[in-house]
Amino acid sequence: MATADTQQFSNGVSEGTGRWVLVATILASSMAFIDGTALNVALPAIQADLNATGRDLLWIVNAYLLMLASLLLVGGALGDRFGRRRVFSLGIALFTAASVACGLAPSPGFLIGARAVQGVGGALMVPGSLSIITATFPTNRRGAAIGTWSAFTTITTVIGPALGGLLADIGLWRGVFFINAPLGVFALWATLNHVPETRDETLRGPLDIAGAVLIVAGLAGLTYAFTTAGDLGLQNAITDPLVVGALVLGVLALVAALFVESRAPNALMPPRLFASRTFAGANLLTFFLYAALNAVSVFLPLNLVQAQGYRETIAGLTFLPFTLMLAALSRWAGGLVERVGPRLPLTVGPLICTVALFLMGLPGLTGGPADYWRTYFPAILVLGIGMGVTVAPLTTTVMSALDGRHAGTASGINNAISRIGGVLAIAIFGAIMLLVFQSALAGRLAPLDLPEGVQAAMMERAGDLGNTRPPDGLPAAVTAQVGTAVNGAFVSAYRVVAFVSAGMALLSALLAYLLIEDVVRQEE
Repeated sequence: MATADTQQFSNGVSEGTGRWVLVATILASSMAFIDGTALNVALPAIQADLNATGRDLLWIVNAYLLMLASLLLVGGALGDRFGRRRVFSLGIALFTAASVACGLAPSPGFLIGARAVQGVGGALMVPGSLSIITATFPTNRRGAAIGTWSAFTTITTVIGPALGGLLADIGLWRGVFFINAPLGVFALWATLNHVPETRDETLRGPLDIAGAVLIVAGLAGLTYAFTTAGDLGLQNAITDPLVVGALVLGVLALVAALFVESRAPNALMPPRLFASRTFAGANLLTFFLYAALNAVSVFLPLNLVQAQGYRETIAGLTFLPFTLMLAALSRWAGGLVERVGPRLPLTVGPLICTVALFLMGLPGLTGGPADYWRTYFPAILVLGIGMGVTVAPLTTTVMSALDGRHAGTASGINNAISRIGGVLAIAIFGAIMLLVFQSALAGRLAPLDLPEGVQAAMMERAGDLGNTRPPDGLPAAVTAQVGTAVNGAFVSAYRVVAFVSAGMALLSALLAYLLIEDVVRQEE
């Protein structure tokens, strides 16, 4: 009888190799997940330490997401063509090196640049995780493998917000990036020594460089336009030539990308793949649900720390119910597709998320962490349940809806769409946050009996969002009034983000019900 290390799957790969594949892909994915969740909690500390504006914060988040979203399709295609292990390894190395550079950043501009490089590494690394799993495990073991990947990456991600909050609280926010170094080194060793090389041997012809350039230009133009519009204010933005030009460039570039993709022989996003109704529906669901999730995950920590008075450590721990529920449900949910089909979990999960996001916008100014259990805890817990029901079935559905030869492309498309949703959501909601915050702050300051010039000075600083501080030398009572006005204005802006996000989650549930079929393609 074969031992566990020598027993083979039906495709000839040993179970021992399968375990190493999971170790490598889990560690690499965990770097990206931990980095994102820990960074969101550390944003207030980064803003204070580097003297960053609200616009800088949006770019610190979006520089990474922009490059990741734009190049994920390239990363998936490169892996399919030149070897998934080779491209995956290169991504791990680049992501790890850029993480160290982020940790050494002396200014917001340097950090934004290093985050962009980190995004390039992530684009090579992220699609490789699922495409390697899909290429390694046979169909009858793939759902469980993806469920295991989802569960363990979530478990490792649990420490992200807590660790990020703790490091920020003690003045060591740079450690948020340095923690990637040991994970990256071990993941790279495991990949090079134990992961088999796979590729699509049928691919021929040049890469779709034109499509990649147009996608990058389109997303960059839209991101710049919306982020800058929020900083300038709507009235100034619509007459600013750079904002208008970037918006027009972004739209034209994306339209041109659709034209190029419909004709390119090796398109990054081949239109024929979307002939699968399930694949198309799953990706539409992904776009709206992850746009909602990304928007709230960036602005909720700022709300907790800057408006509600939470310490960063406590703010990080508030996400624990979400990650625990996601981890607890992912492996179970991964098997739901085989038992009941994908439509039910992919409709019910986003509906639960809709309720959670609505609940997340209800609290006003609270009494701080003491009120957590009756304000944000129910919403965060329910959001974890909703995503726990959704994530593994969504991933399995996307990866099973197409022929296994397109594993890298399918993974790249779905990951790109989730990140594109995040990029646009953070840019657009960032603009909304800035505009609503400025308007709400002006309304709250107007009835106060403030010394001359204070309101004008506050409005000049309103681009700092929740970090907007009154001028020095004011009486303590006036400083307290202004602080309350800033906090209340931030909560008003945050509520808009939460409620619109709930609407987007509801739309994703409706799309799943209408478009996703209950029969997922099985390999011959």
